[in-house]
Amino acid sequence: MLFAITTINYADRATISIAGPDIKKELGLSAVQMGFIFSAFAWSYVVAQLPGGWLLDRYGSKITYFFSIFLWSTFTLFTGAAGFVTGGAAVALLFALRLLVGAAEAPSFPGNSRIASAWFPTHERGLAAAVFNSAQYFATVLFAPIMGWLVHGFGWHSVFYVMGGLGILMAFLWLKTIHGPKDHPSVSSSELKYIQEGGALVDLESGNRAAQPRQVNTLACIKELLGNRMLLGVYIGQYCITTLTYFFLTWFPVYLVQERHMTILKAGFVASLPAIAGFLGGITGGWISDRLAKAGCSLSVSRKVPIVAGMLMSMSMIACNYIEADTLVVAVMSLAFFGKGVGALGWAVVSDTSPKEAGGLSGALFNTFGNTAGITTPIAIGYIVQATGSFAGALTFVGANAALAIACYLFVVGDIKRVKLSASLVQA
Repeated sequence: MLFAITTINYADRATISIAGPDIKKELGLSAVQMGFIFSAFAWSYVVAQLPGGWLLDRYGSKITYFFSIFLWSTFTLFTGAAGFVTGGAAVALLFALRLLVGAAEAPSFPGNSRIASAWFPTHERGLAAAVFNSAQYFATVLFAPIMGWLVHGFGWHSVFYVMGGLGILMAFLWLKTIHGPKDHPSVSSSELKYIQEGGALVDLESGNRAAQPRQVNTLACIKELLGNRMLLGVYIGQYCITTLTYFFLTWFPVYLVQERHMTILKAGFVASLPAIAGFLGGITGGWISDRLAKAGCSLSVSRKVPIVAGMLMSMSMIACNYIEADTLVVAVMSLAFFGKGVGALGWAVVSDTSPKEAGGLSGALFNTFGNTAGITTPIAIGYIVQATGSFAGALTFVGANAALAIACYLFVVGDIKRVKLSASLVQA
């Protein structure tokens, strides 16, 4: 269910880019106006992370996530109606609706992390987190062709109507199927005992509020989390890893056209290959992590080995600056994104380390750091390309972020273990 919802989540993020060329043409928007519309999601998504995390800790994942899915899908559906206005009004409406979509989606990944913490023992959590995280790649592979077909056959409005309507249906399916471990109608006592003894926080999503962990002082908790060296290393590492994601989401097709002189049609096909590689890498990384854990390796080793190995593979993209053959460039870029998938275990680490009283806040901080890269990466690469006239410096910049992620996990994070709050707990 987490995989399905996260696939819809990322597909809804991509609706505006798929429909973008037709929106720009029909509404007569400039490139600058489209740039503002494209950026709206990331700004509100980052700003709303901490409020979203607070809501998750206060009201639980099931109900908070339901409203998150329902609202982002409703705002996506309304975006299709933006074509009824033109000019500045169209820009303002599209910008506002994308802001609302970003804000509504904020609790999604911290919610995924909380549910994984509640349902999965430690030695199964790596693959579980990898499965829902890999949905970001699967969304591109599955929905990009469908949305392209909708735009071509029925107009750009249809993409928002279809994806918004699908999301609303999924919200009610979520409400019916998602339960905490202790509340699930089909859970057996042996399963509950198994996951609890394996490290799952089975009380985290309990409907019994008396069984809930003690509440925290939000501002004091944020300060305590940021003051923890291990968590800060994980947060900064996620920023660096997410820099790779946003390079492939934003500048990679431009790189293929501008630097490698491919046609738009060819670039569109080629750009999907790293997404497939990233999906396979994500599943592989989670599987390797759990295999290491089951083999008796410590949590630190089982999480860090795939992350470091994956980031080393991602650094291979720098080699594209010295390669002429397009086929080899695509192969190296696919290897780099496969490595990014292997190393994308950050959400498993968040599930492993977040204090039980503030899993939502910790996940929100993690996602705030990570998705800040969605704002900085496109801008930084744009300045590099404009200043140098090529992508050589941009690929080095992205590869350097992979190296910095390795440094964070090897030299800053230290032992991976669950944080126990002290200064920010509110006594019951």
